[in-house]
Order: sequence, then C-alpha cells, then structure tokens
Amino acid sequence: MTSPQDPSEQSIVVPFDPAAPPDPLARLVPAEVGERWRAVDRSAHTPYLVAVPGDTAEHWVGAALVTARPHTAYLKIVDAVGDVPAAALAVVEHARRRGLAQVKWEGWTAGPEDAAAAGFAPLIPPLAQLDDAAGPPTGYVHWLRDGAGHEPAYYGQTTHFTCGAVTALVAREHAGELPREALDRTAELTLWRDATNFPACEPVGLGVAVRRAWPSLPVEVHLDVDRPVLIDHHPQNEQGWRAHLQRVSRTDAGRLGVPIHPRRLTTAAIRAAIDRREHVLLLLSLAAMQGFDVPHWVLCHGTVPGAVVIEDPWANAATGDTWVDAHLLPVPDTALETMSAVSADPFHGAVTIGRDARRPDAATSGPAGE
Repeated sequence: MTSPQDPSEQSIVVPFDPAAPPDPLARLVPAEVGERWRAVDRSAHTPYLVAVPGDTAEHWVGAALVTARPHTAYLKIVDAVGDVPAAALAVVEHARRRGLAQVKWEGWTAGPEDAAAAGFAPLIPPLAQLDDAAGPPTGYVHWLRDGAGHEPAYYGQTTHFTCGAVTALVAREHAGELPREALDRTAELTLWRDATNFPACEPVGLGVAVRRAWPSLPVEVHLDVDRPVLIDHHPQNEQGWRAHLQRVSRTDAGRLGVPIHPRRLTTAAIRAAIDRREHVLLLLSLAAMQGFDVPHWVLCHGTVPGAVVIEDPWANAATGDTWVDAHLLPVPDTALETMSAVSADPFHGAVTIGRDARRPDAATSGPAGE
C-alpha cells in the first residue's frame, strides 16, 4: 500500500518502555510482535518508538520499534506496524536528521516489497551463527551515505573464541579469494587452531596463521607494545607458557616475512588501507558497544563519510542484538579509535591483509600505519 503520509513531516519519537507502552500503540501491535518486543531487555540499545501521527498526536497510523548499539552510526527497525511504509520512511528521515549513515530493518515481519518501497535492499542472510543466536531469517539495509562498497558474506562465529579466525576468513571471501561455500565451521576451527594462544588469538599469532594459510598474501601486524598480550586474566601459572608461545609467534613472523610494526593503526591508516583494497582485522574492546570490556576481533572492510564499516562476528542475543546489527556495521571514526584501546593497560593491535600478490589487479601496499 502506498502511504499518503509525507515522510518529511516530523514524526513522534518517544522512549519504549515494555511495561508501559504508549496508548496509541496498543491498537497497532499484533500480539506476536508485542511478545517479541518484550522478550528481551533491550535497554542497553536505547529502544524507542518512531511514530507517524494521524489526525492528532494521540492517534498513530504507524510506528516502528527502533534500537541501535551505542557509539555507532545506524538505527535498526525491529518491526514496523500499522502503516508499515510510512513508519519505515519516518525512521529513515529521523536517521537522516540525526546525521546517521544507515538504517537496517530486521525481517521478522518485513517483506521485500515493503522494504523496497522504503528504499531498503536485502542483506545476504548469515552463513552461520552461535547455537544460541536469535535473529530474523532476513534483513534489509538503507544507506544514507555513499561509498560503503560491496557486501561481504555474514558469518557468525560458532564459538565464543574464534572471532579472529572468522574475520580473516570473511576478509578472504570479501576479496573474492575464498568461495562462499568454503566459509564453514571446519575452516573456522582450522584457522583458529593455528592462530590460537588458548583460547584467544593475539595479533602476531593471527598474522602468522593468515600468512601460513595464504602464503602469497601481504600480511602485516600492528602492535604498539613489546610484551605478551591478552594473558593478564589468566592465573599467574597459566601466563608463562602463553607468553612463550607469543615469543615463538614473533620468531615465526620474522621467518615468514610478516612485519610487526610497533605502533597502533589509526583510523586514518585504516581508511587508507581500505582505499588500497586491503582488509583490516582490528582488535577492539566491547565495552562501548556491549557494556563489557572483552577483547574482540572485527573486520574493517568499507568506509563512508565519518564512519568505518565493520563486520562483527558476534551478536549479544540477550539485549536483542542480532546479526542484522553486526553486519555492515558503521562505527564513527572517533568511536573506533576509542574502542581500539584494549585492556586496563591499553594496547592496540591489528592485522592488515593486502591483495594476493599473484593477482594482476593487486595494489602495492602503502605506508604501514601512522
């Protein structure tokens, strides 16, 4: 149905409290949608309603439940109800007024026709996820800024510790050098087994594992400390052998020709690498986006004005976070700089992967960091 509502008009924006929803919402929300909205505690993602008023502000013709990870540059529609096209367009215009880069839409109730009518394109469905992941079978995206590049496959890590391996594999798929059907749990666990510091993957070990898996790839490590990392949370008697393995990885890096640059990779350098069609595996803290200070690998693969586009292989189902949030995720440059400081004694780690040297279109790598 084509909506008569002008999306340029100011919509109504109110917080969403599942225990006390606004009266005008009651007649619009089907029972199963209301159950989904109340099923998890979405408060960490600041849920609110964007509503399309009818004749009066107390009468709504459409509404959408909207959430987003903190410190990001997107909004996500969980569901739109009532006049669905008008509600979706109202969210898009609301995001545009806020200067955001993107709106995504979970496909619980949204069909391709309604999504297309509001300017949304379908997302590639996930290839894999954790067993306890909760997400819709489909999703949609509407970019408000140009330049994000082509979409990689979304592969959700199938364990709680294989994020580093997954980001490397998705980077190869995005570069057109790994068939999508080869991106599976066997590949994930095999690469993790070669990279792991038990169970985490530290930057040097991950870079060495990537070079071993793809010997013709230019691989560089960026680590601004000369000490073992990601071991402080282990008991003292469990740290020594992990530190020894990290020293072995540094020796292996030298033997394999993997440079280790003793400085952090700034957001400007990440942008430059992506401009050269390289991929950046970035270690960051989840404190800003998820509320707990856990180190985590993401893939930086695209840029738009003011934000870097990442793939996060993990979503926090307990907060209503799904693969739709984690896929094609725009993070403002300044926020990414903050997130990239890992641990209480901060360090910065990244792995850059260049174009396969055997390909005729392989670009020459530029300066490694700033």
